[in-house]
Amino acid sequence: MSEKKILIVDYDQASLESLTRILKNLKVQLLQATDGAQAYDLFKEEKPDLVILEAILPKLHGFDLTRRIVQESKGTVPVVIITGLYKGPQYKHEAITNLGASEYLEKPVNPETLLDTVNRLLSAEEDIEDALPDIDTVVSLLATKEK
Repeated sequence: MSEKKILIVDYDQASLESLTRILKNLKVQLLQATDGAQAYDLFKEEKPDLVILEAILPKLHGFDLTRRIVQESKGTVPVVIITGLYKGPQYKHEAITNLGASEYLEKPVNPETLLDTVNRLLSAEEDIEDALPDIDTVVSLLATKEK
């Protein structure tokens, strides 16, 4: 299995470092960006398996970035929004329902909650692939049904 990549995006260096510290024990490659435009370029170049971003980002707002990532990856790259500004269930609902975010956490984020979320989202991706039968199995199943 190749190493997973997580892109962490936050304009605040302290937040970026704290998120990196929380995730550094996972066996993943961590990429960092400090604004939405840089994050979007990194997303296109590096094809991360998961993106964790602050909603408030310079150059490209975190909500717009979330929408782009979800659309361009066709929903295969989960986005976790972590923010200290937009607090409350209405924002969480908006982010998950309309932007396609996989999770919405408020700062200060609980490290265990973040790790659980990341592990769940990264393993969910593998579970889906493992659960799908290969094409030969599908063809033979269909062939036996027709008889």
